Amino acid sequence: MKSIVVFCGSSEGNDPQVLASAIKLGATLAETNRTLVYGAAKIGVMGKVAQGALDKGGKVIGVIPNFLMLKEVYHPGLTQLIITENMHERKLKMHELSDGVITLPGGYGTLEELFEMITWSQLGLHRKPIGILNTNGFYDDLLAMLRKMVAQGFLKQENYEMLLVDGTVSGLLKKMKAYKPLPLPKWIQKDQV
Repeated sequence: MKSIVVFCGSSEGNDPQVLASAIKLGATLAETNRTLVYGAAKIGVMGKVAQGALDKGGKVIGVIPNFLMLKEVYHPGLTQLIITENMHERKLKMHELSDGVITLPGGYGTLEELFEMITWSQLGLHRKPIGILNTNGFYDDLLAMLRKMVAQGFLKQENYEMLLVDGTVSGLLKKMKAYKPLPLPKWIQKDQV
C-alpha cells in the first residue's frame, strides 16, 4: 500500500481523541512513506489527518469538486490539489489514486464513501483493503447493524469480514497489510472487472 484514501468528516465533532487519532494516522502514513489521498479540506477531521501527514513531510493529495472549493476551504499546503467536476468524479479519482481505504469518524458523506468502496469490493470491482479506525468505539453501533444484516440474511459473513476494524492506527494498518481479498464472485467474469 503506497497510497491510502482516508474518508472522514469535514467537522471536528466533539471527541478530542478522534482528532488525535486523525493526526496520528496522517503522521504514520507520512512516516511509512505512504501518500495520503483525501477530500482536500483544511477543516474538521479531514484537516487534522492532512496536517498530521504534512507536519511529518508526507505527500498529501487532495481531491475536491468545484462546488466545494469554497465551502470546504481547501488546504493550501497540499502536495497536489485535484479539482473534479462533481462528487462522483471525486470518488472515482480518489479510488484510482489509492491502494487502500481508511474511514475515520464523519457523517453521511463519510458513510456514503465507505459503503460505495465496500460495495465495489463486494462486487469484485477492486481488491483493496478497506478499514475503519474505530476511535473510542465510534462505529460500534454501525458494526452491530452490519452484524444484524448478517444474522437476518442480507449480508454474507465473508463480506462483513472484508471490512477491517481496529481502534488503533498501528493495528489497523497491520490488518490492512495482511488482508487477503476474497475470490471474485462466481457470477462475475474476470474480463468484466
